[in-house]
Amino acid sequence: MSIVAARIDNRLLHGIVATQWVPEYRPQRLMVIDDEYANDPTKKAGMRMAKPAGLALSIISHETAMANFKAGKYDDHTVFVIARDPQTILDVIECGQTIPELVLGGTVTPPEGTAARQVSRRAYVLESDIPVYQAIGATGCAMSVQYIPADKAESLDALIS
Repeated sequence: MSIVAARIDNRLLHGIVATQWVPEYRPQRLMVIDDEYANDPTKKAGMRMAKPAGLALSIISHETAMANFKAGKYDDHTVFVIARDPQTILDVIECGQTIPELVLGGTVTPPEGTAARQVSRRAYVLESDIPVYQAIGATGCAMSVQYIPADKAESLDALIS
């Protein structure tokens, strides 16, 4: 399998991802790794409606994703991975996958009192996640903050160092 990119986005698969990021990377499969959506048939069905025609979509739990990566289930696909948190992305890498690029898109505003940095108008990085991002970057993965492809990509490394 060839992972073409990964994205961290609190909304996971939505219109901007489907209409702007999918054409940017041209994957054969979108892989949403999220326990909540994987285990809720209603949320899963709603998310499937955002899938572009002709594209495979997996909405799977963290455990299933890691097992599938280890088993080589997607070896014949190009995959765009979408998750809500950086630890999921690091876990994918630790399963032996190479992720050439990680884009931090939209994240939720953290609760008041939470140690976090606002790295763009629409994205925050929790202080507790900085070591995770650093570990991802240490693998050679290029990390940026960019809501839509037309926005200027900002180096995430520079914003969290």
